[in-house]
Amino acid sequence: MQFTVPLKQNHIFRRLYAKGESAVGRFVVVYAKRNGTNQNRLGITTGVKLGRAVDRNRARRRIRETYRLNESRLKQGYDLVIVARTAAIEGEFSEMQQSFLHQCKKLRLLQEEEKA
Repeated sequence: MQFTVPLKQNHIFRRLYAKGESAVGRFVVVYAKRNGTNQNRLGITTGVKLGRAVDRNRARRRIRETYRLNESRLKQGYDLVIVARTAAIEGEFSEMQQSFLHQCKKLRLLQEEEKA
């Protein structure tokens, strides 16, 4: 991911859950908040409810790839936490991308040329 650094600190995850904006979709829930820098920070969460470690890792890989493919469309300077839902494991990948972009549009994360 070219413009993004990983988000690993638990207190930032908690701050996003409490004070960030969120958009819920079939595949993922996206939390976003400005971070005051010129780069995005990304955290991905997959809960134990999703299933075995194999399933959780698959969901994580699919989310990371969805983000990577659409990273250039997003504004810079945000902390993002993406929480996997059950459909992220077996759902259609193209639908997952469309859902992710729709949620980003709701959160006003897409760059200006994408809104037209």
